[in-house]
Amino acid sequence: MRLGTVSVPHEATGVIELARIEMHVAHSCNLACESCAHFSNQGHKGLTSLEEAERWMASWAPRIALNEFSLMGGEPAIHPNFPEFLPLVRRHWPDARIRLVSNGFLLARHPDLPRVMAELGNVRLYVSIHHDSPAYTERLRPTMEMLDEWRANYNIWIGTYASAKKWTRRYLGEGSAMRPYADGLPDQSWEKCPARFCMQLFEGALWKCPPLAYLRMQHEKYKLDDIWAPYLAYEALQPDCSEAELRAFLARKAEKVCGMCPAEPERFDLPIPIHSERRREAS
Repeated sequence: MRLGTVSVPHEATGVIELARIEMHVAHSCNLACESCAHFSNQGHKGLTSLEEAERWMASWAPRIALNEFSLMGGEPAIHPNFPEFLPLVRRHWPDARIRLVSNGFLLARHPDLPRVMAELGNVRLYVSIHHDSPAYTERLRPTMEMLDEWRANYNIWIGTYASAKKWTRRYLGEGSAMRPYADGLPDQSWEKCPARFCMQLFEGALWKCPPLAYLRMQHEKYKLDDIWAPYLAYEALQPDCSEAELRAFLARKAEKVCGMCPAEPERFDLPIPIHSERRREAS
């Protein structure tokens, strides 16, 4: 039985069973989606090395059984060694589904990816569609044609989902002017949060959600206002935690830090996130 991040004992081994963990392969992105929950629209750089990923996974694999491990970003295809992360996940979680999330535009850089997916099995590639305009669709067309060939030649699972149709604002403003919401209803924020089951593996620790995991990165770049101090003080779960601490962390739902996000998520039409198209629209 799996209910989001709620943990239950694994009867055979005593480890804790969890639905999903996500990990950034790259922090940067070739798109700029307004109010990205990972802050990938705000000029961040940096890659997770294979050596770092190995250490992080090795710390948790003996303690957590996973249904699914997600490799994402940012845009993971920016990483020159993107396909090499897949066998690394499989080595640590042999039975877990590997989920790849990409906007698709840079997948052609990795012609070995479909072969690796086919050899490992139980891998799914999701292409996230961030706009429905003709300009965006036309720019993505070569990728979609390539993916049709990958499906036919390797018999692998590739799907799409329309992210932009469910897009909500996660914070107010950008850069140094970015502000959290102040609804004061963390329970409601949690219940309506689209990232409530998106636990992150970052810097070796487990983080409740993407905004908390990457907020310090945002602070280091932009020197955020002191209003962010309570959220920057959030403590991720370290791999040397006790079993009781691990179980409590995984079972925890709403917390005060959930108040940084809106109690009533605001849907909005995502501006076209392709940099060149945005400049053309503005001119």
